[in-house]
Amino acid sequence: MADTTAIGSTRQSVPLLQRIENSRMALGLIFLLPAATLLLLFLTYPLGLGVWLGFTDERTGRPGIFIGLENYEYLWNDSVFWLSVFNTLLYTTVASLLKFGLGLWLALLLNEKLPFKAFFRAIVLLPWVVPTVLSAIAFWWIYDAQFSILSYVLQKFGLITGPINFLGDPTNARASVIAANVWRGIPFVAITLLAGLQTISPSLYEAATLDGATSWQRFRFVTFPLLTPIIAIVMTFSVLFTFTDFQLIYVLTRGGPVNATHLMATLSFQRGISGGNLGEGAAIAVAMIPFLLAAILFSYFGLQRRRWQQGGSD
Repeated sequence: MADTTAIGSTRQSVPLLQRIENSRMALGLIFLLPAATLLLLFLTYPLGLGVWLGFTDERTGRPGIFIGLENYEYLWNDSVFWLSVFNTLLYTTVASLLKFGLGLWLALLLNEKLPFKAFFRAIVLLPWVVPTVLSAIAFWWIYDAQFSILSYVLQKFGLITGPINFLGDPTNARASVIAANVWRGIPFVAITLLAGLQTISPSLYEAATLDGATSWQRFRFVTFPLLTPIIAIVMTFSVLFTFTDFQLIYVLTRGGPVNATHLMATLSFQRGISGGNLGEGAAIAVAMIPFLLAAILFSYFGLQRRRWQQGGSD
């Protein structure tokens, strides 16, 4: 009798497993479960803790109490905070646009039939592979006020009469950190867009050429529309990485001179960790969330456009 019951239960379980195997949604949820668990443990809890700390006056060494919006009211009237917001937006906008333009140009170049193409593709990845801190230290020497190689070369060519104060002047410092970020970020954009270019069928270019399209028209009406979904995703990640950049700024300038290169991430670290005011530092970090959500929404609409291009409906 027990064996009959076991056989009956096995027969009932088989259709359920088959339904799970045949359900793409169920399989997708099962495959996403490990990643979702890690995200909940290592992202959701720190995010929730940061939001809570932003509403407290907690400092290093003593617990805080709930103070509501006082940290945000203080930041609203803090000129240094608004300067960091301006610096962050300027840094992100200029660096992202430069990385996109130069990365797209490099991807188009590497997509052509060039000698030693595989070698050049590997070389392009070097700035991205090198750890950020090592890159920042290298740029710190390049931008040195007395021994800068850039100043030395420019003086040798007679373009300048004395060393350039790259990191001591506010305008020069902003331009210098943006240049360093662009140097590091171009490989990511270029290689990803190159992968997208590889998926475009050559027959489309042949048909456009037979129709009399110029190289610019082939790029405008064939390459760019088909590359748009990849561009949306690449630029979203580029904006996220640039907006939350910390290591490069911290090693090069630590936010100086006179807070000219302070980003929201570095100011949050300075106020929360170095200054010991965890509540205020957390509030600055939480203030970054709306900007990051805007970038995520940009990615979402990029994916929607991809569905539209593949014949789906938005």
